[in-house]
Amino acid sequence: MHGNNAPSIQVLIAEDSEDDALLIDLELKKGGYRTHMIRVDSSKQMEQALQDQHWDLIITDHNMPSFNSAEALQLAQKFHPHVPFILVSGSIGEEVAVDAMKSGAHDYVMKDNLARLLPAVQRELKEAENRRAHQEAEALIRHMAFHDSLTDLINRVEFERRLDASVESASTDGVAHALLYLDLDQFKLVNDSCGHLAGDELLKRITRRLQDAVRDSDTLARLGGDEFGVLLNNCPLDRAQKIARGLLEKVQQYTFVWSDKSFKVGVSIGLVQVKGDISSTELLTLADMACYVAKDQGRNRIHIASDSDSSISLRQTEVQWIQRLRDSMESGNLQLYRQHIQNLQQGESHSELLLRMLDHDGEVITPDRFIPAAERYNLMPDVDRWVISHAFAQRTMQQQTGIADFNTLFINLSANSLSDPELVDFIRHQLQQYPVNPQHFGFEITETAAITDFDNAVTLIEALRKLGCRVALDDFGSGMSSFSYLKSLHVDFVKIDGSFVKSMLENEMDCAIVEAVNKIGHIAGLQTIAEFVENEDIKLRLQQLGIDFAQGWAIHRPECFTRTAQDPVEKKLA
Repeated sequence: MHGNNAPSIQVLIAEDSEDDALLIDLELKKGGYRTHMIRVDSSKQMEQALQDQHWDLIITDHNMPSFNSAEALQLAQKFHPHVPFILVSGSIGEEVAVDAMKSGAHDYVMKDNLARLLPAVQRELKEAENRRAHQEAEALIRHMAFHDSLTDLINRVEFERRLDASVESASTDGVAHALLYLDLDQFKLVNDSCGHLAGDELLKRITRRLQDAVRDSDTLARLGGDEFGVLLNNCPLDRAQKIARGLLEKVQQYTFVWSDKSFKVGVSIGLVQVKGDISSTELLTLADMACYVAKDQGRNRIHIASDSDSSISLRQTEVQWIQRLRDSMESGNLQLYRQHIQNLQQGESHSELLLRMLDHDGEVITPDRFIPAAERYNLMPDVDRWVISHAFAQRTMQQQTGIADFNTLFINLSANSLSDPELVDFIRHQLQQYPVNPQHFGFEITETAAITDFDNAVTLIEALRKLGCRVALDDFGSGMSSFSYLKSLHVDFVKIDGSFVKSMLENEMDCAIVEAVNKIGHIAGLQTIAEFVENEDIKLRLQQLGIDFAQGWAIHRPECFTRTAQDPVEKKLA
């Protein structure tokens, strides 16, 4: 290799003979290198040269008037330990050479055999490049282990490590720190409207704005998704509030533009003091809850967590229910119960599947205690799928053992599931997996959810009926203006809201509403089901009005769908 394409190397040579240095330089140039060489012949000169610039190769004689190769090697390892170090000497003995190699020298060449120099240099430069590449790869892996790949901020793992250190200093030294938990508002809108590329770009731009608003001593991290954390070291609460407001304003002032669309993005911030008596995990949970409270209170604001904060206490309770619900789905403590729906006229009866959770001591927990938390934290689609798969599996088992009654089992679908684009495919797969008749299953959708998410409700109802399943509109009648929706919602059943049914004997208006829903339902070709039938008198009146079905404790108390009537768990519920 020659000319401009020849590799250029910086060579430091410790040599008292200028002629020998020139011979070495000539040998390297003959091998195709463009050398930039500096010769030194004292310890002081070599130390200065090592400090002044980077070197690709260090060559040293063994014996010089003012210092020797051992001193040169020590200096090289001090300032440039990874640079190839080669001894080129005319008087070095084998024992000295071996000691030098053990001490860190990479090779040695005798001056009367300079033909060995070029292969040694080529080998050691290649090895040095391999070492550099390996070190860079290791450094990159270490960096990636503790940094977010999109924003290059530190990640949650490293943030929690630093938070641990702050908790320790707060405990031992009484130093004031603060923790901020940030969640972008309207980020999902950007993702859904413009795609994930736009969402990623928004996160990178917001990161730069957040970096401008924090101090050099603060730690900004991406905790996941559109969530960020800020650790404010040596920062009392009043100062932390000012920084949080600065972050809020930085985000508020920004308009994100993508293609022909523009978005105003906000941020909700939870603020908590870092104290030595609470762990980093608990602090993050507390700050996260405070952030959710800020969202609940209208978004784009700051909420400071305190020991007496009722909003935080509610959040903590909900988080506990979410964990218990997830555990119950895995452990078998989540169970299906069934309540009969009696035909008041003539023909087949039906059943509705209800959800229950078993406590550690076997007590039954009703869904009003855990469903609100599941709805808030968007866990209901998972719960709905759990119910569907277990209902299909249980009905299959009952058919195989000959104990199935073949009436319609109604399954409740949450409002969250209406917009689940994969729900119908999931139900279709369950119907393929289990040998059940789709007509033996019905799905209940509340009137409120259907009207709130009308387009998705229409699409889902039509898809379910195409599969052969039945559909009921639950809790119907609370909004009388909703009668017109019956022309578009092609359901099979209307379940009359129980708040009218249970008081219909004492309240003429409630009775009139029940009668009106029944009449309009029949005109629309639907069958009607009255809920909350709590005594025989109500049941008789419903029968007189021509209501098709009745459901309530006067008809049947819920029983475990997978247990016998003698099961002690069922007795506790009854």
